Amino acid sequence: QVQLVESGGGSVQPGGSMSLSCKVSGLQGRTYCIGWFRQRQFPGKGREAVAIDGGYIYYADSVKGRFTISQDKVKNTLDLQMNSLKPEDTAMYYCAADFACEGWGESHFAIWGQGTQVTVSS
Repeated sequence: QVQLVESGGGSVQPGGSMSLSCKVSGLQGRTYCIGWFRQRQFPGKGREAVAIDGGYIYYADSVKGRFTISQDKVKNTLDLQMNSLKPEDTAMYYCAADFACEGWGESHFAIWGQGTQVTVSS
């Protein structure tokens, strides 16, 4: 059974840094895509892809140069280092994975963690 458990969220001031981690179980030995999504509090707004590792790395334009995704296959974690945080980065952040790897959109990922809140505010 595949499980994704996020940790590391919280509050930070603009310009600060924060690291998120996703503990991964059940994916070992299989080919998969994995990444981070976020959902901001806009009515009707779905989850947007932030950073995906699907063999090559995808970053949303809004986070390029500020966020870094990395996998530690010994510790079985997926990490997201977030620097130069902005108020618009405030969102619930989710770890997600999929075996089919057919795209970067929310609908292409079948396995989700419970999410961790990130708040950027002065």
